[in-house]
Amino acid sequence: MSDVLSLKESVVVYLDRSGGLQKLTEDCEQFDDPQHVEAVYRFCISVNPSDVMEVDAELGDCVLHEPLKATALFQSVCFLAIKTLSLVEKIHTESQVNIILKLTHLPPFPEYTLDLCSFPRECGTMRPVSMEGLVIAMTRVTKYTQGARFLCVNDDCPCCTGFHHIRVHAPGATESATVRNDFSCMMCNSQLKEDVKFRVLGDKQLVELIHVKALDVLNGHQQSSLRYQSVTLFLRDPHKVSVRFQELLKATASSPWGFSAIVAHCFGLEVSPPGLYNTLKLGLLLSLVQTRADAKETCHNLDLLVITTDTLVLDRLLTYSLSLAFRGVRHPASGEMFASLSRDEHGAGTANIHAGSALLATGGICMVGELGCYKKDKLDSIQSVLESRTVSVFIPGKKYGEDADQQLSFPLNCSFWALTDPSQQPGRTDCTVLGTAEMGPVPLQLADTFGLVIQCRDMMGEQALLAQTVHTLQQSAQPGKPLDPTCWEFSSQDYQELVAHARSLQVELSPGAEKMIHGYYMASRRIRTQSQGVKISVASIKLLISLAEAHCKLSLRTQVLEEDAVIAVLLCENSVTLKHGASALIIPPDAVFPCDLEDVDCLHRRDMALDELHQNILRFIYAYAPGANSYITEE
Repeated sequence: MSDVLSLKESVVVYLDRSGGLQKLTEDCEQFDDPQHVEAVYRFCISVNPSDVMEVDAELGDCVLHEPLKATALFQSVCFLAIKTLSLVEKIHTESQVNIILKLTHLPPFPEYTLDLCSFPRECGTMRPVSMEGLVIAMTRVTKYTQGARFLCVNDDCPCCTGFHHIRVHAPGATESATVRNDFSCMMCNSQLKEDVKFRVLGDKQLVELIHVKALDVLNGHQQSSLRYQSVTLFLRDPHKVSVRFQELLKATASSPWGFSAIVAHCFGLEVSPPGLYNTLKLGLLLSLVQTRADAKETCHNLDLLVITTDTLVLDRLLTYSLSLAFRGVRHPASGEMFASLSRDEHGAGTANIHAGSALLATGGICMVGELGCYKKDKLDSIQSVLESRTVSVFIPGKKYGEDADQQLSFPLNCSFWALTDPSQQPGRTDCTVLGTAEMGPVPLQLADTFGLVIQCRDMMGEQALLAQTVHTLQQSAQPGKPLDPTCWEFSSQDYQELVAHARSLQVELSPGAEKMIHGYYMASRRIRTQSQGVKISVASIKLLISLAEAHCKLSLRTQVLEEDAVIAVLLCENSVTLKHGASALIIPPDAVFPCDLEDVDCLHRRDMALDELHQNILRFIYAYAPGANSYITEE
């Protein structure tokens, strides 16, 4: 008994040091709804085996070799903490606390690795292992019972009420081990009956895994009698997004724009206060979810050029956002952005090609920073690469021991983020064309190569400066304190999980979204060519599709709706207006966020404003797109 108490004390120490107790407190907040009562309450606890070993070697050994015993220890401690701190009043017994220990890693030893080619035949102790393989089949996601409450049918038994009989799914158990009809009461031996309204469901999926060497057999080159056996794994509770984001998704289900609006509004609060730069925050999130590691098309990338006089704060915001990217590289102004050459140092006498920041950021984001730091030749090089989406390297033959010169090209699959400060060019005057913005040191041709241009204007004058000052001071004096009671609280990890999940979604265009994108492109090309002499290239179609798909993903949908296309059109039209001036489609400078998002009424007003802009876009298409009357119904 003393050993168990000692281990529980070590669990308390580890949870306190690792922040587990704080996370437990935060996780309990989601169960405050008095109308929401369940049999069991699930808590995921991240456990670093190395850190546990430093606290208590015996506890660390228990985590790695007796995971069920370790789970029971953490369950007891968490239940005691919940009751002592009165975190969840609806939890009455320890069995209601369902603890899942998620190990951050395993020791790099063969004992903790399961090789599919040498599957163990003996029955050893249960321990966590890691395994790698090729998925050759999978089932759809179905439900299973995480936990259930049973009541005694004997009305005189104290177990006919309360939470005395709780069944929780155990690793390796079948569904019948959790729910069936032949359980007996431990008090009076009468039959137990499930209280179905308290059943807790989870997601499960089966995947069939085989060793990667099986590909050698499948390609037909290996003639051998060797055969590979696949292994079926049960994946339970596939992770998607945090519970807080799931709650927000339910709360905003009635609005196709509400979820993404609040996600953007509450993003980056560590850097800037809520309400400032919402359009930019949305653009950053869209770029993050649209940029993929396997991108083979440029429409899967989304470049951003930010016009601002407050480069310090926005540089911090972009840097913060960069941490959420699949692969984020911040380019130093003195370094090589694309590729460089050097002589091979191993005596081969040939050229050694070094990857620059852009190639290192393949599948992710290359943050260029402030373009005013670059000379004209470097800006010209950026423009050329963004137009061609390839990095070209010229290798002079005489210098590197070859008979002839060589030209090598590498595809560029990353998105670029850049800043420009218009105040850096004091000699330049304001543009006379309606709606255009001063680009500072950036030539218009370079700005055109960026898919999306966003101007962060000083909307509130001194109020914006005051809000940012108060925000910075509060963050310094009271870090972690909620900045705005009207904001939903999401952690950086929540956003990281949201971006990763949204990036993995496969989406397709609905007919309505496709017609709006095509119609806007045709109308915009016609009106701008006639009135402004501006050539709207085919790249605009790719940008519109990219923006619409990204907004669909960020909204956690799999079909691009017409409402997603509305956001794409508004962002694109604002971007083109900043570069070339306003067109017949007159929209406000901050069309995507026409009002503050302080409460539910503000969200409703925003939806009404976007609905009106939606109709304006349709009228614009009907008036200027050739043949639009065949697919746009005039209302």
